[in-house]
Amino acid sequence: MRYATGQAYTLHQGDSRIVLKELTDNSVDSVVTDPPYELGFMGKKWDASGIAFNVEVWQECLRVLKPGGHLLAFSGSRTYHRMAVAIEDAGFDIRDQIMWIYGSGFPKSLDVSKAIDKAAGAEREITREEKEPAVAGHPISFDMRSSKDRERRDIPATTEAKQWQGWGTALKPAHEPVVLARKPLIGTVAENVLTYGTGGLNIDGGRVVSPDNDGKVWIRGGKGVNARSGAKDAQENPQLNGESELVKPNSLGRWPANVIHDGSDEVVELFPANIKGQVGMKKTVGDFRFISGDIETVQSFETGTFDFGSAARFFYCAKASKKDRNEGLDGFEEKRDHDGRTEGGAGGSNPRNRTNNYRQNHHPTVKPTTLMEYLCKLVTPPNGIVLDPFMGSGSTGKAAMYAGFHFIGIEMSEEYLPIAKARIEFAVADESEKLF
Repeated sequence: MRYATGQAYTLHQGDSRIVLKELTDNSVDSVVTDPPYELGFMGKKWDASGIAFNVEVWQECLRVLKPGGHLLAFSGSRTYHRMAVAIEDAGFDIRDQIMWIYGSGFPKSLDVSKAIDKAAGAEREITREEKEPAVAGHPISFDMRSSKDRERRDIPATTEAKQWQGWGTALKPAHEPVVLARKPLIGTVAENVLTYGTGGLNIDGGRVVSPDNDGKVWIRGGKGVNARSGAKDAQENPQLNGESELVKPNSLGRWPANVIHDGSDEVVELFPANIKGQVGMKKTVGDFRFISGDIETVQSFETGTFDFGSAARFFYCAKASKKDRNEGLDGFEEKRDHDGRTEGGAGGSNPRNRTNNYRQNHHPTVKPTTLMEYLCKLVTPPNGIVLDPFMGSGSTGKAAMYAGFHFIGIEMSEEYLPIAKARIEFAVADESEKLF
């Protein structure tokens, strides 16, 4: 059922397998979507239907995509393989896997020691121990202590519980995989692109720009050793061997990679610098957005050196902010995004788990608009049509409006459609105001 239509978008309510049949063959340019992870997330029925593993829905996506059109679909680390196989079985060519890495995941793990004591009916002693002072040599006095200065300690009651103290059942979620697939080409890539406008990736539109574009050059070593330096020749740099050449960095930025991260300190620290003193660029505030093939920089950075080994070489985007989630939703009732989950319960290791919050956009798995815009730009030709068969609260549609694309969204849950429409309309109005 068609729910709403705008100048650049059409929204449908219903099962994707049914609604997709209404779309014409070879009529959309890309599919960018965040389907259910099929983990029974917080008891939500839509996250346990099996539709993401259903070959039929991906066959319909394949049918409506133009030859060479790309599909990007998020999944969970535990269930990605089943979705990817279903997409491949539908007839897509699996081209790559993108990793979105973040530092704000929260582990939902069962404490094995506590579970053993609970099963034995044993009561554990609970104490609070003073934390180590934040600054060496400045102990926290008794009068200054608060609950934040003391850590809770549960002391195992049984011998068996003591043996398994420190054991759990889940790792901290820190990434979500995205399948990158493509509908088979007709002829060569060149022939397909010229005929249908699809088949390639927008490499220049997805490049990562460094603020350290200061006119310096790369020195490329003759034996494959690479280093950033202002040296005039290899002799001035002991790390280089053999012949070398001076190479100017690409003014458009680095080639887009299959790794995306959230820019958090925790993640950035995982990317060591190749050379001492080269720390890469570090975001302090804001983010950036790709607009009409160019990059509008609205972020600030701490001074650093742009090197081969730092996180600066990858596109980054933090999780959806409160502002991003709720733009356009003034007047909407605030609702709880989910009902929480007991320790070790069903869906407990789902990377989408968040704290309970009351929000106008109460969809529990909102993706950031900046991330979805980057992905849309990467796989969609200019003025193309982006399809999202699992629209949720409309992040892909909102992103498509900012990127200048047309959008078709399908969502089965009626409660999220007004939210999606309002967020998309906000982006339409926001972009229109920028033109004048």
